[in-house]
Amino acid sequence: MAKTMIQTIPPDPMQPATAPRVVIIGGGFGGLSAARALDKQALEVTIVDHNNFHLFQPMLYQVATGGLSASDITTPLRSVVHKMRNLRFIMGHVTDIDSAKQLVMIDNQALPYDYLILATGASTNYFGHPEWAKMAPSMKSIDDAFKIRRMVFSAFEAAEREPDPAKQCALLTFVLVGGGPTGVELAGAIAELAHHSFTGDFYRLDPAMAHIILVQGPADILPGFPRALARRTERKLSQMGVDVRTGEHVKGVGDGYVMIEKEKFAAENIIWTAGVKASPASKWIGAEADRDGRVRVLPDLSIPGHPNIFVIGDTAHAVQAGKPLPGLAPVAIQEGKHTAVVIAERMAGKKDGSAFHYFDKGMMATVGRSYGLVCMGPIRFTGLLAWLAWVFIHIMFLITFRNRILVMLQYAWMYLTYERGSQTIIPSGAVRFMDEDYYSAGYYKE
Repeated sequence: MAKTMIQTIPPDPMQPATAPRVVIIGGGFGGLSAARALDKQALEVTIVDHNNFHLFQPMLYQVATGGLSASDITTPLRSVVHKMRNLRFIMGHVTDIDSAKQLVMIDNQALPYDYLILATGASTNYFGHPEWAKMAPSMKSIDDAFKIRRMVFSAFEAAEREPDPAKQCALLTFVLVGGGPTGVELAGAIAELAHHSFTGDFYRLDPAMAHIILVQGPADILPGFPRALARRTERKLSQMGVDVRTGEHVKGVGDGYVMIEKEKFAAENIIWTAGVKASPASKWIGAEADRDGRVRVLPDLSIPGHPNIFVIGDTAHAVQAGKPLPGLAPVAIQEGKHTAVVIAERMAGKKDGSAFHYFDKGMMATVGRSYGLVCMGPIRFTGLLAWLAWVFIHIMFLITFRNRILVMLQYAWMYLTYERGSQTIIPSGAVRFMDEDYYSAGYYKE
């Protein structure tokens, strides 16, 4: 059998041949932050991602519940790249890294680098039960959000015509496994669908019959938040009709059921919002990783033995004050900026890069259309003001002005009317498209 030839991806013809090459794997918060910080430097910067868009994950749950369109929280990476003179984008799947030859393998091609930044994010952790993924989808991507929207909206449609009360109950039972921000926000959004948005939309069905269960193994939801705020949020969820079960674990997931401790629930809708694990980056570069697959990095975010390879964001196990930093967007953004500083130091001949220090600006979460919680050092509050703060800050983090305006208008409309403007149930074959309007316009064909 003939050996497959590995082609080398040619350099950017717009950059000097002598310019050091920086390859950033991942177009998320960390990768884009690093790319922007490297703009206008004498470098050839290449972003590699298997998607051609940047996803604003904090608002993904709104796509899953029909509040926002997919295009509202995504930005084509090429529209970001063309504004930077030394940056280009390559769409492809990274399969391996040859750190000795300084090559990134993208499918059957090789991309050379002088400096490498791994910002590959994280995937879902099913804690030793990968078979549960078929029955309990997670929410990490646009495809996942479409899948969950199809599950949730189709459940109400099927329950409308189901004559068997037991089957109807199973169709209207939603179990969310994991009480972190994603689980809390998604549970609140589904509760609003059932108790407000769908009111009057069905002829036989009372959507408020929905049984929404949020399961959290630890004693409190929202780990990382002050306990008092978590308890207030738990009470708010209960008032919204969510059955919050803390200190309980899921023991089994099957086709149409879930085992919570020793209790079996007939449930057609199980969503996994618990736990993450890092990408295979540690295996690509042969680096030491923690139990979740995150690469253990040095204080300057490089890895031992390879001062030109940096790992940031959810992929990195960075320690500060004796504790690993959380997998949050602000952490990734600050790490991306710091990596750019260290690369500049390396180019200037400095061997030891500056140590990274994360400035904690606090944490925020939202529940439903008018309740949020904010923790910024000694400043801690909940309610409508916290929700408005969450909305404002997250809108400002959206990349384009267009997205900011569209999301602001959508949130204002939802607040005033409870109506959700993107309720299209997208067939499973059509999830390849980023924007559901593409399907409804008739461009998708089986």
